[in-house]
Amino acid sequence: MIVTTDHGPVRELRLDRPPANALTSELIVELREAVTRAPEEGVRALVLSGRPGRFSGGLDVPALLPLDRPGMDRLWRELYRLLHALAASPIPIAAAVTGHSPAGGAVMALFCDYRVMAEGEFVIGLNEVQVGIPIPLAVLQALSRLVGPGRAERLAVEGRLLKSDEALRIGFVDELAAPERVVERAVEWASGLLKLPAVALARSRSAARADLVRIMEDGLAEEIPLLVDNWFSDEAQTHLRALVEKLSRKK
Repeated sequence: MIVTTDHGPVRELRLDRPPANALTSELIVELREAVTRAPEEGVRALVLSGRPGRFSGGLDVPALLPLDRPGMDRLWRELYRLLHALAASPIPIAAAVTGHSPAGGAVMALFCDYRVMAEGEFVIGLNEVQVGIPIPLAVLQALSRLVGPGRAERLAVEGRLLKSDEALRIGFVDELAAPERVVERAVEWASGLLKLPAVALARSRSAARADLVRIMEDGLAEEIPLLVDNWFSDEAQTHLRALVEKLSRKK
């Protein structure tokens, strides 16, 4: 489910779970292991990419809806461990947002160092409220870190998806590129960073991202039971089942 391509010292990790790169526990664990293993193998930077037109559709709700509470507890813990691995990685990580990136796809991008998004009609954002899931505090804090608290509040409460040009304007993403050049630009950004003095780069990244690491450490310690309770609430279950029914009609 992860396709690995090395571009010199920069390794691309491409999500490859058709059709939408939707997230399951298995995909999340595989990605986290690839992220944590890369520095041990001499990789100096990472690019996280997706399929053309689709970075990630977020959590695979049809696959996750039948899970019991222990299964959802595991899912949330694994997702938070992945986000912690992205935040705490000793090497830079660029998100090559190759297409649509709602919910969990946008969340992964938030925890990378830099975001290059495909220009055009693609959307990115945290639309959890639309399907009855309150925005997790750790995610809200990470969003606020990028776009500011006022704008983060509006985006989180409204659950609104942003087109690529608006996402760039407000700082949700850092750069737009033609769809066929998104990965190339992300690799170029990472390669350019590696030209800087290595020790100064590493120490500066560690200091600058320490708050992001703390966000995830606090989230792992405190938020998981609440997230599981929210998932199994009557409101969330009603909206999630409606979403699954809507998706089934599209097939």
